[in-house]
Amino acid sequence: MLFSLARPALFLLDGEDAHRLTIAGLRLMPASSPPRSDPVLAMRVAGIDFPTPVGLAPGFDKNAEAPHAMFGFGFGFVEIGTVTPLPQAGNPRPRLFRLAEDRAVINRMGFNNDGADAVVARLKAGQGRKGIIGVNIGANKDSADRIADYAVMTRTMAPLARYLTVNISSPNTPGLRALQDAGALAALLDAVIEARGTNTCPVFLKLAPDLEAADIDDITRIAIDKALDALIVSNTTISRPALRSRHAGEAGGLSARINRGLKTLLQRDGFATLAEAVGTG
Repeated sequence: MLFSLARPALFLLDGEDAHRLTIAGLRLMPASSPPRSDPVLAMRVAGIDFPTPVGLAPGFDKNAEAPHAMFGFGFGFVEIGTVTPLPQAGNPRPRLFRLAEDRAVINRMGFNNDGADAVVARLKAGQGRKGIIGVNIGANKDSADRIADYAVMTRTMAPLARYLTVNISSPNTPGLRALQDAGALAALLDAVIEARGTNTCPVFLKLAPDLEAADIDDITRIAIDKALDALIVSNTTISRPALRSRHAGEAGGLSARINRGLKTLLQRDGFATLAEAVGTG
């Protein structure tokens, strides 16, 4: 009922302004407990007992401003980020578009976030509260060594996260998806695993949906080779199915109910996958 009342007013605002207003409101809410584990819905991935497989994807709460408030909406886990070593403004606005007719969103945010130091402070303030919070890590757009950025973020966030997600699948940072190539991916994961050291924080890899079958074979082989804990399927897509909205031609990643083929392939390979919901890339 509250959403149906608020929706018309929120839709008068630019999508990003409405998002920021929502986060500001959530910051005023008390921390909530996660939903009770249900034997029908509960699942165990990488040693973590998820009360439900439906979680809040990164992109909604990029800076860990209100992660514990989100458990009150029934999410079984919350993933914050993407967080980079240094703060960055992201791409120029407008960069978030509602495709209401298609029940979809296009974004080209560009890893806008407050940086590792600010997020670490917020995560430390919330330590001791219940709920699974994952941290999605990335590299700064202008970094001279993106692999080194991921290593830094692993060392920084592994002590605070229930799991880490290595995000190399955003379409909004030029060249980032090239890290999914076999040689680059192996080097990246070696650096992340070395940076994790003796910490037992599980490491997940988030994939793009726009992959060829050969790419999927390479990625799953390397992921198993490096003993990764899970694959997250998937980030937003650069493909464009038939859409009705006037924003259909905007550049960026599309979030919509498509791209089921990649998940099917990964499940057939027997690798653990974790589905996410409600993300803006």
